[in-house]
Amino acid sequence: MKVLIVGSGGREHAIAWSVSQSKRVDKIYCAPGNGGIAEIAECVNITAMEFDKLAAFAKENEIDLTIIGMDDPLVGGIVDVFEAQGLRVFGPRKNAAIIEGSKSFSKDLMKKYNIPTCHYETFHSPEEALIYLENVTFPVVLKADGLALGKGVLICQNLQEAEAGVTSLMLDKQFGDAGNTIVIEDFMVGREASVLCFCDGTHIKPMTSAQDHKRAKDGDQGLNTGGMGTFSPSPFYTPEIQKFCEEQIYQPTMDAMKAEGRDFVGILFVGLMMTQDGPKVLEYNARFGDPEAQVVLPRMKNDIIDVMEACIDGKLDQVDLQFEDNAAVCVVLASDGYPEHYEKGKKITFLKNFASEDGYYAFHAGTKLTEDGLVTNGGRVLGITAKGATLKEARKNAYKATEWVTFDNKYMRNDIGKAIDEI
Repeated sequence: MKVLIVGSGGREHAIAWSVSQSKRVDKIYCAPGNGGIAEIAECVNITAMEFDKLAAFAKENEIDLTIIGMDDPLVGGIVDVFEAQGLRVFGPRKNAAIIEGSKSFSKDLMKKYNIPTCHYETFHSPEEALIYLENVTFPVVLKADGLALGKGVLICQNLQEAEAGVTSLMLDKQFGDAGNTIVIEDFMVGREASVLCFCDGTHIKPMTSAQDHKRAKDGDQGLNTGGMGTFSPSPFYTPEIQKFCEEQIYQPTMDAMKAEGRDFVGILFVGLMMTQDGPKVLEYNARFGDPEAQVVLPRMKNDIIDVMEACIDGKLDQVDLQFEDNAAVCVVLASDGYPEHYEKGKKITFLKNFASEDGYYAFHAGTKLTEDGLVTNGGRVLGITAKGATLKEARKNAYKATEWVTFDNKYMRNDIGKAIDEI
């Protein structure tokens, strides 16, 4: 069969790699793709938001399945466009992708259906938000309601920081229209975990857990990024916690969306905080996490096409989802200065061929093929992933593999998986 993947980052490279392992697939396209994806797929010069062009391409090339990797096209309604033309596509429709597209929608859903989360309030004007902040207990969390590349979350330690945050999001429009509405939440304390789940509108099957590192610098300092690295599984996401989440969070979320007439088909990403009062939902996303996909998919035993088709056909309950009994760690190699100011166009040199090293992966995020070879083309350049029998072994392997890649202004965190040492 022929598969089209929509997106251009490390997550899409991990999806493309996983699809390439399927015995059912003989041709992969990716729009627009990147320098690394080009090694396993034919890259197509159409951007993720050109829905009609993408649908026309899928028809002309007799694509059997299109996989939407990114949040923007999902929230924008690309699945609806494809389905209207009789095309088979994996991802939630626009009315279900709102679970990521609007923080206030998702918080209201949790409140209505008693899904564990923290206290919050929603504000449409900066004046109301500022009045509310005068009587809260700090720290608090400010979230832009709309999509903000994973960066529209501000943790504010005091009133001064919170007022500056409201100004940044709602008045200065740091993230454009995403900040027209904001959510102010109580600050939750505990271990974080991310769980990606396959969904068919009725049934939901969680994958293995992961934990992301959002801050740019060691010791969780610096600005929020799209993710500087991740590890899987989380040793803190115990079987007892998983059982609680399946009964109190995952299935209730599916049931809630169905009750609202918004059947969710695709990948539901559940960000969890394991508090003293039990697990609570931090956020939902409507697609694979990036870089969580880079550590979860290499550990999946199933053929990804079989699972995705079961989701589309409403037969997920017939799938026995299985993962390897091992661990994986991903260290992001970024351009120095990310997420603020950084230079592109730096030549990338690989000192080893990752494809020939079993259990090692170089997932490309911000790379580009030029006449001079592969160059950097973004803030997050590569996700260097390695597997190991244990988390500590996987981390050691991942950091070893970061030395196999060189480019000017290469930057990484040196403490990805630091929580592993606390087990």
